[in-house]
Amino acid sequence: MNHKLQNDLSKRERQVMDVIYRRKGASAKEVQESIPNPPTNSAVRSVLIILEKKGFIKHKRQGKEYIYTPTIHPKKARHSAVKQLLATYFDNSLESAVSTMLEIHNRDLTEEDLERLTQIIQNVKK
Repeated sequence: MNHKLQNDLSKRERQVMDVIYRRKGASAKEVQESIPNPPTNSAVRSVLIILEKKGFIKHKRQGKEYIYTPTIHPKKARHSAVKQLLATYFDNSLESAVSTMLEIHNRDLTEEDLERLTQIIQNVKK
């Protein structure tokens, strides 16, 4: 399945997908409880139906409820989200995005974190 994830989803649909990815599957109730300023139960169910019709999720019955799981591998979804983030906020500049992330996490970075990041850069150079 080939989707441009971020472009194909509304804000509410992205929120629902975020919950489903984070939890590795969720019921409608779990989705509703995990969204800030949650919509009604019927609105959540409507979004789940839309996402399923679009091919982003599938469901299976577990007891009395349906559990929704993503149909798109998390790595592919992350790649799509990062591409959209780069295009929208950083004019496709990797340097600008990485610089911003490092600024945000500067105080939290350990020496091991910096070494791992340096290793990642070294591997890309090879």
